[in-house]
Amino acid sequence: MARRKRVAPQAKYDAAGTGRRIKSWSPPSSGPNRAIQGLQKIRDRARDTARNDWAGESGLQKWTTNLIGVGIVPRWKDAAVTERFLKWVPMADADGVVDFYGLQTLATRSWLDGGEVFVRRRPRLFVTKDAAPLQVQLIEPEFCPLFDADQWPGMPAGNTIKQGIERDKRGQRIAYWMYRDHPGDGGLTASPSVDQLLRVPAREIAHVFEPKRPGQLRGVSQLAPVLARLRGSMDFEDAVLERQKLANLFTMFLTMPAPDAADIDIDPLTGLPAYYSADDKPIAGLEPGMSQTLRPGENVTFANPPEAGTTFSEYMRTTHMGTAAGAGLPYEIFAGDLQNVSDRTLRVAMNEFRRFARQRQWQILIPQFCQRTVEWWAEADVLGGGLPLSALDEARAPTWSPHGWEYIHPTQDAEGKKIEVEAGFRSRSDVIAERGDDPATVDAERAADQKRSKSLGLEPPPPPKPAPKPAPTKAELEMQDLAMREARARVVALERPPVVADTSPVEHLIAEMMAQFAALQANQVALTGHVATIAAREPAVPVVNVEPTPITVEPSPVAVHVEPTPVSINVEPTPITNVVNVAPEIDVNLPDRQITSVIERDGEGQIANVTQTETTLQ
Repeated sequence: MARRKRVAPQAKYDAAGTGRRIKSWSPPSSGPNRAIQGLQKIRDRARDTARNDWAGESGLQKWTTNLIGVGIVPRWKDAAVTERFLKWVPMADADGVVDFYGLQTLATRSWLDGGEVFVRRRPRLFVTKDAAPLQVQLIEPEFCPLFDADQWPGMPAGNTIKQGIERDKRGQRIAYWMYRDHPGDGGLTASPSVDQLLRVPAREIAHVFEPKRPGQLRGVSQLAPVLARLRGSMDFEDAVLERQKLANLFTMFLTMPAPDAADIDIDPLTGLPAYYSADDKPIAGLEPGMSQTLRPGENVTFANPPEAGTTFSEYMRTTHMGTAAGAGLPYEIFAGDLQNVSDRTLRVAMNEFRRFARQRQWQILIPQFCQRTVEWWAEADVLGGGLPLSALDEARAPTWSPHGWEYIHPTQDAEGKKIEVEAGFRSRSDVIAERGDDPATVDAERAADQKRSKSLGLEPPPPPKPAPKPAPTKAELEMQDLAMREARARVVALERPPVVADTSPVEHLIAEMMAQFAALQANQVALTGHVATIAAREPAVPVVNVEPTPITVEPSPVAVHVEPTPVSINVEPTPITNVVNVAPEIDVNLPDRQITSVIERDGEGQIANVTQTETTLQ
């Protein structure tokens, strides 16, 4: 019996397998240019969707608005260059419809809709030198037919045409072969002839598209991945709408047994039974509040049309969420549906979307359209005598400033940027430029405002008031009260120093006073901290910084004369902040004494001097 050869298991991707679940999935191994076969059909369907479906129009409109806004503005340090460019902006369009910034919007929409757009440089011969002798023409992708040729009349030897683009042996773009008129307007065939095409050098063309794969020559509409989804959802919505129209047709069917011929009244004018109308339809009307009695044997049946269903809105919402994701847009922006969306959630979605939008601005629109157009303008203005040759390099290298986005939360966003500037994380100019404004213009406007206010005698605006601090909570007040009770407990807990047998009464008295003074000073420090905390909570009340005054107590020289007879003690008082009158109990065989204290206070109620008199009682 032959033994079967055992196959060792191998690690591999499930997506590369041919098992039961995936064996029917056999995609072709197409290259980046063969994969876009049927490109014209995609363009036609994308444009039809934008014309007739709100979802397709919304995706194009939202992307165009966020990428361009009012315009991506070039800025130069030389004011003379800026002035020359502003004179050219109104006359930039070769069709004479929009200005330079309108061309940006139209080019962006054409790129997103049809997958690509061509921009052609059109030199002009202007009579005056007010503007550069140049205009820019936007050309739809249909002008460049999708055909391949290894040889073509008028094409240099060794070059080839791939999808309407002529390239040399190195693959560099040399020229574009284009129709003179739009093929959709002139009825031209899909297979172009030699006399229909015009060879335009590549240096005269800017090709705006978003390549998805290396080596891709032509662009695809951004609606291509979601076109089938958009069409299905639109058909479903139309079907539900038609079903609801039918549901509004409230119909009643009246059935009755056939009457005998003798009981039928014939209308002499129509020759029909009297209960039929002239168009052979039964006469049965319904009126509000009507109560109709039927004949014996008659019955009424009402139509029961289907309803829209309770899941219609949720299904459409889920469908459009997938469409928005495929179009690269947040669903809330795509559909305008802000239901159950917090500002924090919306901020996360908008930040991700704006990062994608910046990528498209700086990697597609600015280098492929804006920069190429400004380079053409600079060269034409120098040749036309508007700019000196020395300004050519600066004119060809502007700083581009896209239109800034509005704040999602005006207070928090502005405060965050202010903190970044104050902390040195970024500059004021960067913050201003991020909003699409010119820092030099903003500073000049601020200086002009200050100068005008000063000349009119207007007072400068008051500085912004600090935001009021919140009042202390109940928990904070309880913690402060607990701290005060603990401080008082520590003062009460201080014990008097023990009496030593060989310690004189005066030394014991001085030690006791020093201990009480230390306790009072600790209490004063605790009170000062409590007052500072309360003052910080109330910014409207002037805060007074209370600093404890250090007091140095030096023992004064004491003369003690002890005899078997009564003792006379002379103690010079030392100024201190507070004295507690205490008559200590001393177990000493001395005559009875009486101590009298005289406390002197200053104008503020503080203790200024203490005088103690000791008298021996007989």
